[in-house]
Amino acid sequence: MVIRVLVADDQAVVRTGFVALLNTQQDIEVVAEAEDGTGAVRLAAELCPDLVLLDIRMPGMNGIEAAREIVAASGGATRALMLTTFGLDAYVYEALAAGASGFLLKDATFPELLHGVRVVARGHALLAPEITQRLIGEFARQRISCPPDRSVDGLTAREVEVLVLIARGLSNADIAARLSITDHTVKTHINRLFAKMGLRDRAQAVILAYELGLVVAGAPGRGGQG
Repeated sequence: MVIRVLVADDQAVVRTGFVALLNTQQDIEVVAEAEDGTGAVRLAAELCPDLVLLDIRMPGMNGIEAAREIVAASGGATRALMLTTFGLDAYVYEALAAGASGFLLKDATFPELLHGVRVVARGHALLAPEITQRLIGEFARQRISCPPDRSVDGLTAREVEVLVLIARGLSNADIAARLSITDHTVKTHINRLFAKMGLRDRAQAVILAYELGLVVAGAPGRGGQG
């Protein structure tokens, strides 16, 4: 299966570089480029790519607004992978809420870029470790001003435990090792957890865990994907 990608960035040099790198891979094809969010939304509607690589800050419609429209219009069939810098990380929470499935720093290495595209295209979520740490702080601020309207009353103790480990960045294999259970059992817990809480992917699970205060801001963790 070839991953069809749309790249949107207002900086021509950056955009061209990403396109050139992605097109070196046999399993990835860049189907179009856009210089702003409006163009990205239009091209995504026309071409139905598997993934859109979006710069957060673009003139006119920014990457967050574009991600929201693209994910909603495609019913989640087109995934959004955001490009950000340390100066823009305050927008990570908003982008996740808009439907983005992952984030990469703009200075990501070529292997990190390819890994991110493949992970998100497979339907998983990806957060760079550096972004995860800043994301925790944003969750803490959001929780103070906006109390959550959900609780974990419907979850089993094990499902809550799995949710916490997801929020800390552990993969399925890591969770299985930590809890001394099989990978299959971990997947079962995750499927039930997602169904009960109406979660689309691990990114939304991270949001929920921090909104509910299940993970304390500043607690040790590491980035991960499922």
